[in-house]
Amino acid sequence: MNYSSNQSELVQEINRLKAAKNALILAHYYQVPEIQDIADFVGDSLALSRKAAETDAELIVFAGVHFMAETAKILNPGKKVVLPDLAAGCSLADSCPPADFKSFREAHPDHIVVSYINCSAEVKTLSDVICTSSNALQIINSFPKDQKLIFAPDVNMGRYLNKETGREMLLWDGACIVHEAFDLEKILNLKAEHPEAKIIAHPESETPILKVANFIGSTAALLRYAQEDEAQSFIVATEHGILHKMQELMPEKTFIPAPALEDNTCACSECAFMKVNTLEKLRNCLRDEQPEILLPDSIMKEALQPLNRMFELS
Repeated sequence: MNYSSNQSELVQEINRLKAAKNALILAHYYQVPEIQDIADFVGDSLALSRKAAETDAELIVFAGVHFMAETAKILNPGKKVVLPDLAAGCSLADSCPPADFKSFREAHPDHIVVSYINCSAEVKTLSDVICTSSNALQIINSFPKDQKLIFAPDVNMGRYLNKETGREMLLWDGACIVHEAFDLEKILNLKAEHPEAKIIAHPESETPILKVANFIGSTAALLRYAQEDEAQSFIVATEHGILHKMQELMPEKTFIPAPALEDNTCACSECAFMKVNTLEKLRNCLRDEQPEILLPDSIMKEALQPLNRMFELS
């Protein structure tokens, strides 16, 4: 991409620091384009988890949100993991307070807990297995049909998974504010303006949005579908940061962000948490190795078990 002179200087310094410190920069698809472009690896939660688990880098710089950096630390307890801005939280993770979830689990002792990776380290310790939107169906289907399950924390994804699997999992009532912000009427109007466009949606979106979608899938699956499908235009119902990678990989195709309920600068649904990370903050955390993700050893040990089970089952 075309950098400003200030950005070019930051990019040069980031690359210098990365080499000097044997650092790995991981970035989620929802990060700003300039961070995606400088990252060593860009992916969705599952791909980033796998990359974090296998790296031999001494320093992991996680350009994403807090729960993702926590996951990297859990998978690499002996390595330093830093996040450009500790304010990069997650509304979905925040919707599942550990103490409340502990009580919820204890009230249903005959249920196995499947937790979406978008949760805190403490909630992971209360889970039997973790999943991502990429492997949720596979993991849920690995259990016998008569096994009672709790799915947390995303109620919209839980409803979608219940429909797809024919189960009646007990759902925690949490949600992502980004994926609940889509406006169905505006999407249908957009579809009327672009009848050739296919609607593709992330399963964290609300049921009415999923009902009109031509394809539902994880961030990586949406990207793959757009690459493989013959359609030349897509209305994309997930955080609009993914459009940067879509346009980069498929410059000949048209990608339209699904509109949000409220008008904003991008006319789309944007995660304010993801966007607090900047090139300057990325440079600073590489240089200073702060802010560092620190977790008690007991939490990391307990949270590692359901993550490992995810890798085993998927």
